[in-house]
Amino acid sequence: MKKLERARWRCRRGLLELDIVLQRFMDEYYAKLDEAELGQFETLLDLPDNDLWDMITLKETGNGNLQPVLRLLQKV
Repeated sequence: MKKLERARWRCRRGLLELDIVLQRFMDEYYAKLDEAELGQFETLLDLPDNDLWDMITLKETGNGNLQPVLRLLQKV
C-alpha cells in the first residue's frame, strides 16, 4: 500500500498534462503491473517532466527497456 501511495505522490508533476496522464495511468494500470513494469514506471518517474512528456507524446523514443510501460502511458 505504501508503494501505491508513494507512486501517486510522485505522479504529481509540474506539467498539468503530465499530471492528468499519470493519474489516469495510476487509476487504470498501476495495480496490474508486475515487478519489472513497476521498476520501469519508477524509472520513468525519475525523468524530468519535459523528457517524460516527450516520450509519452512520441517526440522521443527513449530506452527500449521502458517501452512496455511507456506504451500503456501512451494509451491513456
